[in-house]
Amino acid sequence: MSPVLLFCILIAYFALLLAVAWATSRNANNDSFFIGNKSSNWMLVAFGMVGTTLSGATFISVPGAVGADGFGYAQILIGYVIGYIAVAYILLPLYYRLKLTSIYHYLDVRLGRRAYQSGAGFFIISRLLGATARLYLVVNILQAIILDSLGIPFWITTLVILGMILMYTYQGGVKTIVWTDTLQTTCMLFGLFACVWFLLNELGMSIPESLNQMQSQGLSRIFTMDFDSPNFFLKQILAGAFIVLTMTGMDQEMMQKTISVKTLGDSQKNLLSLTAVLVVVLMSFLFLGGLLYLYAPAAGVAVTGDKIFPAVVMGHLPATVQIIFLVALISALFPSADGAITALTSSFCIDILGIKRRTDLSEAGKERLRRHVHLGFAFLFLLLVMAFKVADSPSMIVVILKLASYTYGPLLGLFAFGMLTRRTLTDRLVPFVTIGAPVLCALLEYNQEYLLGSYRLGLELLMVNGILVYAGLFAISQRAQAGAGPAAVAA
Repeated sequence: MSPVLLFCILIAYFALLLAVAWATSRNANNDSFFIGNKSSNWMLVAFGMVGTTLSGATFISVPGAVGADGFGYAQILIGYVIGYIAVAYILLPLYYRLKLTSIYHYLDVRLGRRAYQSGAGFFIISRLLGATARLYLVVNILQAIILDSLGIPFWITTLVILGMILMYTYQGGVKTIVWTDTLQTTCMLFGLFACVWFLLNELGMSIPESLNQMQSQGLSRIFTMDFDSPNFFLKQILAGAFIVLTMTGMDQEMMQKTISVKTLGDSQKNLLSLTAVLVVVLMSFLFLGGLLYLYAPAAGVAVTGDKIFPAVVMGHLPATVQIIFLVALISALFPSADGAITALTSSFCIDILGIKRRTDLSEAGKERLRRHVHLGFAFLFLLLVMAFKVADSPSMIVVILKLASYTYGPLLGLFAFGMLTRRTLTDRLVPFVTIGAPVLCALLEYNQEYLLGSYRLGLELLMVNGILVYAGLFAISQRAQAGAGPAAVAA
């Protein structure tokens, strides 16, 4: 298919997003930007969060990983279900009770200023790295299938896409994103199921027949029983639960949308509905991956991993499927970046700059400051996407989950300490603990062959990181005196 036609489809899709942004951002203010004026519809938030949760990494990497790991990702998915239930019934009641705009304000109330700033700082690092890794993956594919042939350099592609995202999030923030994410999730899921249907037709198989073929080729295996393996099923299930607990329940981007719903009950419905949809969708992505690996040998496609899905669709399937794939791919791209930039702007303004406490700025001045921060994060996104381009990786989903183990571990330790104890901290020492734990984890992982023998660390590194932070915080803590300190406020 002509790259020019594909490029025109990209522009038309963006124009649609701008129209939605214009309709939803009229009369928007900082409250609209940060929490959608607490008036978001829970059903829209739940459906739109599917797109944010999945992102381009899921769209490309989960099917691609089936060749190496079979349906092993389903082990993590079991953990996801446990994690979402924990977020809905443990963390959300806390956030609503304290009427939070930034969830990290809980750390200020409970543990003190340094814990608050450390939590917000690690969220900023986590979301910057994770979102730019996802953005890089999709931009790189768009570059390969459209823009290289038009002679457009990668950095210009990235700059233009970030400019597009800024244009439709600049004013409305969360209020706009709730609606654009709904549109984008619809397109992404349509693309997923359309590609499954076309591949089944190309293979001339029914769903049961294709599953039998996958089983005979070892593509549908789920559980890994080798305890020493990073993919051992108990490790994966526990890791999945803690990934959701941290990357959703302790993540400002995900919670910013969730707590924009008016009531706790509706917010919990949002998360539980999201969980049910995710189970169906992620299993469909694994099934799609199995179909790709059944189809690839007959079509002469030799690539694997992140490259197999675009290679099969753009090289061997009809033009209609290519258009559907492109729209779905773009739809997977934008939710992974628009919400991240908005949440990073919110966290930096509220948690680091203290914009809500500033009495030296008028409302207009606060809006100008928020817009400058928004632009600053877009520039950081550009720099980090270029860094991922230089590094490159065959599977970005592995990279993203590995980064999460290091950057969300301190958040896990901070929230766990705040919720499970009533002790107070020596405030000035908190940053040393939260920085020291990931450093120790890196040393442990680097020397695991010497220290752990045949055992290999996987995603459980997130839990190890959190435990180290918890232990470090306990070491710098003391019993709380009744009626004194932030612990008493949270009690």
